[in-house]
Amino acid sequence: MKNENELKEIVREKYSQIALNEKEVNAASCCGATPTSEEVYNVMSDDYTDLDGYAQDADLGLGCGLPTEFAQISKGDTVVDLGSGAGNDCFIARHETGPEGKIIGIDFTEAMITRARINADKLGFNNVEFRSGDIENMPISENTADVIVSNCVLNLVPNKEGVINDTLRVLKPGGHFSISDIVLIGDLPNELREDAEMYAGCVSGAIQKSEYMGLIEKAGFENITIQKEKAIRIPSDILLKYMDADKVAQFNQGKTGIYSVTVYGEKPGQKKPKIKMTELAGEEACCGPDCC
Repeated sequence: MKNENELKEIVREKYSQIALNEKEVNAASCCGATPTSEEVYNVMSDDYTDLDGYAQDADLGLGCGLPTEFAQISKGDTVVDLGSGAGNDCFIARHETGPEGKIIGIDFTEAMITRARINADKLGFNNVEFRSGDIENMPISENTADVIVSNCVLNLVPNKEGVINDTLRVLKPGGHFSISDIVLIGDLPNELREDAEMYAGCVSGAIQKSEYMGLIEKAGFENITIQKEKAIRIPSDILLKYMDADKVAQFNQGKTGIYSVTVYGEKPGQKKPKIKMTELAGEEACCGPDCC
């Protein structure tokens, strides 16, 4: 496999192309990066369409979970989305925070940033912004976010420990994350592990589940919980692009498991109560016929 900088450029180039794809193409492949399957439509992605705040133009079919569904977002929260793509999770998070909240999406692919900003403008959301940057070194000050979400992105980053450590930095004390990603139990065949398409396709960049959970614990998060787990099956017609039929059969009958996990964790500390504007002005907060 290539070095860290080469891998990042592979992902950047591939996701610049994926930004122009239709959802159906991405969903029928491994994160839009591999050949499409005739066997399975949703290879990895979950269905967002019933979630409040869903924006069809922002759904590229690239996720492997529904982290915003589990993220316990409250009104007025500041939410950061790692690898925000065309903005799908940001817009769902914005529905939960309301106009008084703040949503920041981070992506290192300019084509995705451009598409997300266009979608935000169409929706008229002035409290959703998209910043260009690496998620292992976020362009955000420390102790900023109440909640951090991410959907099928950490597996694309060679420095996963850096992302998890920076997540801790950016969260406020008492803040939490809910992140969906791909993990492994067992070893991938060399043909999949060393292929650049499979790396950009969220497969060969995935690490062992035990290692993934260990990095989160090592960073210092508390109350770590797996909120959802599901098995991912790569269709045989995709696998046959990389291996012969005998190896595909061995892989399908073997003990290697590919899983989507949605993990929750909290940053140690006491969360500060949100201050209302009336309190800042020295007025008594109220809600009745003569105020609010």
